[in-house]
Amino acid sequence: RIIFYGKEDRNLAFTKKQKEAMVAKYEGWLEKSQAMFVMSYTGLSNKEVETIRRAMRESGGEAHVVKNTLVKIAMINQGYEIDEVMTETSLTGFAYTDPAATAKVMADAAKEHGEKLQFKLGFLDKAELSADEIKALAKLPPLPVMRAQILGTILAPASKLVRVINEPGSQVARVLKAYSEPKDEE
Repeated sequence: RIIFYGKEDRNLAFTKKQKEAMVAKYEGWLEKSQAMFVMSYTGLSNKEVETIRRAMRESGGEAHVVKNTLVKIAMINQGYEIDEVMTETSLTGFAYTDPAATAKVMADAAKEHGEKLQFKLGFLDKAELSADEIKALAKLPPLPVMRAQILGTILAPASKLVRVINEPGSQVARVLKAYSEPKDEE
């Protein structure tokens, strides 16, 4: 059941059915996402927003311009605890596969567009993040790089063990080879 709050419901130029459909769509995005990042934007052209959306899709996420009151309702319905009043126009990024990569795309866009695009807040597994925490998340390496680093750390002791075990056999082989080769007498 979707609950609309007071006057906010009357200020929108959408019918109740349209609002319910939008809230349901927002709830679907929230269910699929591992993280969500909300930015305020002003003065960006459609082309600039589309460039950000394209980069977000490449990082395994999506970016959407959302209706603040309706996305807040969807968040509450999905169990998010949100106290902040969301104002201004919001560009929201949903991270479906790699939150760090999605945060990086949005942080890079914020650097590129300066004052036109600023982080409001974010959520990682329903835990609220500040703008600084989102920027710190953006500095993490992408998921495939982190997996490779962890795998390298795990495999390093095993490869050292194999070298230690093989070393006595290779020493014997080198000694036998040295005795079997004829010596040059000069």
